[in-house]
Amino acid sequence: MQNILLKGGHLIDPAANIDGIFDVFIKDAKVAAIGADLAASVSHDTKIIDCCNKLVLPGLIDTHAHIYEGVTGRFGLNPDMCGVYSGVTTLIDQGGPSCMTLPGFRRFVADTAKTRVVAFLSAYLVGGLEGHYYPELYKPDCLNVEATVKSANQNKDLVKGLKAHAEIGGFARWGVDVMRLAAQIGREADLPLYIHFGQLWPKPEQGALNVNPDSIFNQVVDMLKPGDILAHPFSRHPGGFVEIDGKLHPMVAEAVARGLKIDVGHGSHFSYKTARIVLDAGVIPDTLGADMHGYNTTVPAPAGTPASHPDEEDHMFVGRTRFSLVSAMTSMLALGLPLKHVVAMATCNAAAMGGMQDELGTLRIGSVADVSVLNDQSGRWALCDNEGTQLVTDRMLTPLFCLRAGERFDANATILPMAVSASIAA
Repeated sequence: MQNILLKGGHLIDPAANIDGIFDVFIKDAKVAAIGADLAASVSHDTKIIDCCNKLVLPGLIDTHAHIYEGVTGRFGLNPDMCGVYSGVTTLIDQGGPSCMTLPGFRRFVADTAKTRVVAFLSAYLVGGLEGHYYPELYKPDCLNVEATVKSANQNKDLVKGLKAHAEIGGFARWGVDVMRLAAQIGREADLPLYIHFGQLWPKPEQGALNVNPDSIFNQVVDMLKPGDILAHPFSRHPGGFVEIDGKLHPMVAEAVARGLKIDVGHGSHFSYKTARIVLDAGVIPDTLGADMHGYNTTVPAPAGTPASHPDEEDHMFVGRTRFSLVSAMTSMLALGLPLKHVVAMATCNAAAMGGMQDELGTLRIGSVADVSVLNDQSGRWALCDNEGTQLVTDRMLTPLFCLRAGERFDANATILPMAVSASIAA
């Protein structure tokens, strides 16, 4: 493998407290040196890549991917399309494989992708089939604590956490029973549990329990342990971080104090209005997952899959709001978060969420050469969420290329969003 010198880029590595103009020398697929001017000290056969005016970051980690392609129907995307060809070196699949389907995920996804792939194992026996489209597959009888813990314990290289859902449709059907079982799995496997908040399933037409959406958050938090993750703080749907009256749920501060973590989980229910409420209350998410899947991107639908999904309903802006992990980083900057924290969300914090901080999330000397290089442009662009709310930003990040274990991949995925000029949007 050819040695590479990334020359003169703006290197940001929050874990190493590096923020400045540096060269990064890659030798034998490892980070060999970082310095102000290394060109004179490298061998003549080193490939020099000019990174002037680019951001050079530890390989980006998407904490919320859906990449069990084929098995999860339209829902699961190609891992390399979401990964290396989108400037992202590591993907954490959220709830695609289960204890029953993990061997297939390992063989046909993790072992074949150019992108590094790990998973938060579904707490449900069926995993993420068709994006959790059929709610009756997710009732208490469809969880097996012993089998799921066994699968997690025997696949520690691949399984980095668990995934479950806490939302109105499920609580209206089964109350808190599913969440109790999911929390038990997390404790027995000694792994973080990642919780989806915000409505996923419509309420049943008959036999629904009377559920106050504002009661869900505190019930769930009381079951969790430090290190568990609360997802979708900026969701437009009720039942999460923001109460029906538009105020931050009073239990959020207590949840953070107990050591629970927060992942943006951008997705198609991301709301700038909700984000403003949460951020203005002083709640800053720890990590940033894209939550792209087959119902909120422009990929063709496989034959025989459902024509629609709850993620597509109740709004008219899906076609105007394509997103990726890097575009989600741009949204965080537009909302006022500092660049260094946004980078940490997608690098060292994301690595820690998956218990991978000893190998990923930083460019320490001797570490694997996972590097993401981004364009960092100034101008005026219009950002739009699925409620139709627009936000104008003066800074746009886009992926240029990444190195995955020293191998270069250009960011040319067809699902990447196109920047929209603020003047055109107006």
